[in-house]
Amino acid sequence: MASVNSLASTLQQQLADALTAALPDAGTADPLLRRSDRADFQANGILALAKKLKGNPRELAAKVTDALPASDLIKEIEVSGPGFLNVTLTDRAITGTLAARAADGDRLGVPANGAAGTTVIDYAQPNVAKEMHVGHLRSAVIGDAMVRILEFTGESVVRRHHIGDWGTQFGMLIQYLVEHPHELDHEGGQEDGEAAMSSLNRLYKASRALFDSDEEFKARSRDRVVALQAGDAETLAMWQRFVDESKIYFYSVFDKLDMEISDPDIVGESGYNDMLEETCRILEETGVAVRSEGALCVFFDDVLGPDGNKVPLIVKKTNGGYGYAATDLSAIRDRVQNLKADALLYVVDVRQSLHFKMVFETARRAGWLNEGVKAHQLAFGTVLGKDGKPFKTREGVTVRLEDLLDEAVERATAVVREKAGKVGLSEQEIVENGRYVGVGAVKYADLSTSAVRDYKFDLDQMVSLSGDTSVYLQYAYARIQSILRKAGDARPVAHPELELAPAERTLGLHLDQFGEVLAEVAAQYEPHKLAAYLYQLASLYTTFYDQCHVLSEDNPSEVVENRLFLCDLTARTLHRGMALLGIRTPERL
Repeated sequence: MASVNSLASTLQQQLADALTAALPDAGTADPLLRRSDRADFQANGILALAKKLKGNPRELAAKVTDALPASDLIKEIEVSGPGFLNVTLTDRAITGTLAARAADGDRLGVPANGAAGTTVIDYAQPNVAKEMHVGHLRSAVIGDAMVRILEFTGESVVRRHHIGDWGTQFGMLIQYLVEHPHELDHEGGQEDGEAAMSSLNRLYKASRALFDSDEEFKARSRDRVVALQAGDAETLAMWQRFVDESKIYFYSVFDKLDMEISDPDIVGESGYNDMLEETCRILEETGVAVRSEGALCVFFDDVLGPDGNKVPLIVKKTNGGYGYAATDLSAIRDRVQNLKADALLYVVDVRQSLHFKMVFETARRAGWLNEGVKAHQLAFGTVLGKDGKPFKTREGVTVRLEDLLDEAVERATAVVREKAGKVGLSEQEIVENGRYVGVGAVKYADLSTSAVRDYKFDLDQMVSLSGDTSVYLQYAYARIQSILRKAGDARPVAHPELELAPAERTLGLHLDQFGEVLAEVAAQYEPHKLAAYLYQLASLYTTFYDQCHVLSEDNPSEVVENRLFLCDLTARTLHRGMALLGIRTPERL
C-alpha cells in the first residue's frame, strides 16, 4: 500500500491552501500547526502574517476559516486570542486515518523514502584481545537502533564495526604466542565466548608481565611490531589468530545483546592500513597538512591549547608512525569513494568530539566531505553508577559488559517468574521472556536518555513494572494480546461512524503521529524521541483501558470491535516501535 498522510499533514495542507486563497499577498505561508490542549491542533502562523500585511490578526484569521473547503476532516474551528486558530477534527477522520494505517501491514502507513541515500554507521567498536565493558554498551545499542530506524525509513545502511585490531600492543602479544604456540589452543576445535576471552586475558597478562620484566623480550616484541607493519606472513598469521579468537568472544556478547553482527561488517583499523601513506601524501601535497617538528599536522584557528597556541591534528608522527587521524581519514575516503556514502554517522563517546571535529574539518578541506556528503558524530555520554560516578565494580574496576547483561537477565527473570503463575507461563517461556525483558531493560534505559547525556545505571529501576521502563511497555503489549485472546468471536474492526470517547480520541491522535516521529528521529539521529513516543503511547493506552471498557457486554458489538481495533493498532505500533529500538515484545508476560 501507499503511505498514509497523517492527520496533521493533511490539516497543514488544507490550512496552507486556505491561507494562500484568503491572503494572496502573503505568498507561501506556514500555518505553524502544533498539538494543543485547547483543541486537537492550534495554528499560530497568522500572527506573523498580520505583521507582514499590517492587518488585524483576528480579521485575517476569520478570512482563512471562511476559505477552508467543506470536508470530513474538520469538525470545528475557532479564532482564539490574537488570531490563533483552534482546530478540532472529526471522529470519522481520526478513525478513518487509523484504519488506513492498520491496513498497511507492518509498515503502519509509514512511508519508505525511495529517494533516500546511503548512510555508513560506525558503531560497536570493541578492541581485539580485550574484554568489552560497560563503556562499549552505548555505542552498540544506539548504533543498532539507528541502523534499524534508518533502514525502516528507506535509507540504505552500511554497518561498520571499526574494531581496534592494530597497533604496538600486538607486537607483545604475537611475540609471546610465537614463543608459547599453544596458548590459544582449545580442545575439540570449539570454544565459547567466555572461554575465548579467558584464554586471551591469560595470554595478555602473561605477555605484559614478561614485557615489563624482560628487556630482551621487549626488544623482540618491538621487532615484531615492525614485522607486522611490514606484512610478514608468520606475524600476520599469528595476528589473525588473535582477531579470530576475539570474534568468538565479540559474537557471544552481541548475541547476549540480541544484536546481529557479521564478518563483512567488521572492518577494523587494519582494514585501512594500505591507504594510510596515500592519505598522508594527498593531505601534504594539497597543503591541507604541513610538517611541524617532523610530524605531519593539520592546524585549526579555533582549536587552541591552554597556552593559546594552536593544537594540531597529528596525522603522521615524528617517528613515522600513523596517528588515529590517518586511519579515520582513510576510512572516510573509503566510505565516500568506494561505498558511495551520502552520510557518515559515528556513534562515538562525547569525549572524542574534538578529535572528530578536527577529522571532519580536515576531510572537508581535502574535498572528501562536501555538500553532497555529510558526517555527523552521534556523541554519547557516560554510564554512571547509582552514586553518580562512572560505573565501576566495588573493587574500582570497569564493569564487564557480560556480567552486567547476565545480572539484568537474572533480575528480570525473577520479575517474570513472580507474575508467571497468573498467565500460566512454562519454564521455557519464563527463561526466554526473562532474557527479553532483561536485555530490553538495559537497552531502553540507554535509548530513552538523550544520547549526549550521562545516565545512571540502576537495575532495580530498569526492571520495574512502573515508570518509564521497557518492562512497562512490554507489559502493555502483553496485556493487549491477552485482551485480543479473550475477545472470542469479536474482531478488531474500525467503525468511523462511531463517536469517540475523549480517551479514544487522545489515543487515536497519538497513534497517528508514529510516522512523523520516526521521520524526525531518522533525520535528527535521536532515538530517545521514539522511546518517549512509545512510553506516552503505553500511558495513553492505560488511560483508555481504564476509562473505556473494551469487552463489556453492555457495549454494542460495533463499539467492542472499534475498541478492539484501537487495542490492536496500539499493540502493533508498540511492537514495531520497540523492534526498531532492538527490543522484543513477548506475547505473554
